[in-house]
Amino acid sequence: MDKLTGQPRTRAELADVLADREIADEVADEVLDRFTEVGLINDAAFATAWVESRHRGRGLGKRALAQELRRRGVDDELARDALEELDSSQEEETARELVRKKLRSMRSLDRQVAMRRLIGMLARKGYPGGLAMTVVKQELAASDEELPLLNDSGLEAE
Repeated sequence: MDKLTGQPRTRAELADVLADREIADEVADEVLDRFTEVGLINDAAFATAWVESRHRGRGLGKRALAQELRRRGVDDELARDALEELDSSQEEETARELVRKKLRSMRSLDRQVAMRRLIGMLARKGYPGGLAMTVVKQELAASDEELPLLNDSGLEAE
């Protein structure tokens, strides 16, 4: 019960806690079944809330979110259902916001260096390569109109 008060947990996480405390498997299953029955454990609701929270809060893409859910013991089908609620336009807009924010600190970098770093950042956050490349190119082009990046000589790129 203590593990449920701090934050929501998945059935697999609670099963691990019970196993660590050397609770018999039959007893653990019975307790977990009862918690599920009364609504204290709901992996589908957990997955949906986790996806929404981590996407909005940390800007994570679907691939990274899927890995996190898998690590927390959420069933693949439940994870897939939760990830389907995150539409591609929402994911693209979040990627754009991340790139715009990061671009502010990259004014002194060469365009290729900035592009490589931005694509790497999006890849680490779980965005597909094609989406990352498209978003970075478009945002670099848009930012060049406002405030150009520098080329290798330290002069504005032409």
